[in-house]
Amino acid sequence: MSVKAVLFDLDDTLLWDDRSVSEAFQSTCRYAAEATGVDEKELEAAVRREARALYETYETYGFTQMIGINPFEALWGKFEKGEHPMFRKLRELAPAYRENAWTRGLSSLGADNPGLGLQLAEMFPAQRRKLKYVYDETFDILDELKKSYKLLLLTNGSPDLQQEKLDGMPELAPYFDAIVISGNFGEGKPSSKLFAHAMERIGITPEEGIMVGDKLTTDILGANRIGMKSVWINRHGAIRNDEIIPSYEIKSLTELTGLLKKLNA
Repeated sequence: MSVKAVLFDLDDTLLWDDRSVSEAFQSTCRYAAEATGVDEKELEAAVRREARALYETYETYGFTQMIGINPFEALWGKFEKGEHPMFRKLRELAPAYRENAWTRGLSSLGADNPGLGLQLAEMFPAQRRKLKYVYDETFDILDELKKSYKLLLLTNGSPDLQQEKLDGMPELAPYFDAIVISGNFGEGKPSSKLFAHAMERIGITPEEGIMVGDKLTTDILGANRIGMKSVWINRHGAIRNDEIIPSYEIKSLTELTGLLKKLNA
């Protein structure tokens, strides 16, 4: 059966989220380094470590794992939308979480400065919101595929945070026949229920779709579970094991057009 629809992940598939997060850390840690003399790279590593450790202690952790909200999104997300009560709990926890992650990161390097920790906790979200990147090939490939295929965006995350990312790149959303955000549905990739919901939105069977994403454990595993073809975009030459095997592997979205033509030949 020929492919009629392409399902895309958002973060680090179409939007270059890793770059945005890295640059926000760099600028925030540089400011702290100038204020305290700590090494900025060591501070970034320390804050990332403290953020992960703190994140796992909250009652919201299991929910964030299911929906697909990582610790660094919680360093700038507001969590103002979403029907699940855990979103309200996240909104309550977020300010202290951000402050503690930065304050503990500083303290682990010998800079005991809660006032600066609070300042950095406010600076990082502001920096992250300024940094909006898509990959060079994103719009070209969407232009090409839109001519022949239904397009669906299937993204894990908080409803307001994922929508904020889309609003920051307003040219992106109009390409899609439907946009599904896990936080609105109540389960995240690799949930088969979420994939079934997405397919229903655009009226396809698993055999008629193909999922494109950068994460084996969510994008590829979810597609594999329902019998949908999967394309792992591996831009950085990561080495995978044989636990989760994509149908296809590419290094750039530019390879998609040729792949789809072969599949539909």
